[in-house]
Amino acid sequence: MFLYHYFDKSIGPFVSLSDIPIDEAKAILSKIKEEKPNVQCANRQPSYMEDRHYYEEILKAEFIKKGGMIKRQSPHYMVIEHSPWLSTWFENCDFIKIPIEEFDLDTVSFTYGDSHPTFSPRPRADDWKEYRRKLYTYDEILCLIKKYGLPQDWNDDGRYGPERYIEAHIWSDETVDKYRWR
Repeated sequence: MFLYHYFDKSIGPFVSLSDIPIDEAKAILSKIKEEKPNVQCANRQPSYMEDRHYYEEILKAEFIKKGGMIKRQSPHYMVIEHSPWLSTWFENCDFIKIPIEEFDLDTVSFTYGDSHPTFSPRPRADDWKEYRRKLYTYDEILCLIKKYGLPQDWNDDGRYGPERYIEAHIWSDETVDKYRWR
């Protein structure tokens, strides 16, 4: 199994808006809307950064409850296996693919689908699917994959709901640092 991280080549991998103050992050998003209006990031709602911090706090709290190890304030985001949809998000899109074995699995959590719709208040994701409002460990997500498969295989276009991939949350810089551009 591989974890994929998609990014804009002009910025580089594992550069996170969550690692900078909200005002700076919002300024970057505004610049993207202005300079690259056709990329996915340009379509984010005005409250995106506040929403993102809100969901990251839920992810962190849920992972701690499961005994996960938090070694950074916000996670790095990756997905399980290739996502055709995510590969269209950036004007100059690229990706890094890392074998799951390179990670300390005590620092990796998962949601079946993107964490925002997964943990959104009803009615945004009010379909009562068993994986809504839940965070998973590696062993738990393997069981869900066995049961439902990978979302990108049956819902890459989003026709059947918001889940288009399995999101991985990397709560450590250890492995990620090997793949950053310096």
